[in-house]
Amino acid sequence: MSVSTYTVTGMTCGHCVSSVTEEVGAVPGVTGVEVDLESGRVTVSADLSDDAAIRAAIKEAGYTVID
Repeated sequence: MSVSTYTVTGMTCGHCVSSVTEEVGAVPGVTGVEVDLESGRVTVSADLSDDAAIRAAIKEAGYTVID
């Protein structure tokens, strides 16, 4: 299992957290998603980490990953 952390901008409320959690959680191989609204950090646990798919899921939820 791998763990990856992303910094995401634009999240302002609990609904934002739910949207990101739902979209990223739907990526095949993802086993866990933790979102810290205050810092903007999204920590993803996955059996097989697909960085591009996780970034696309965050974008689909309406937010931007800071590189």
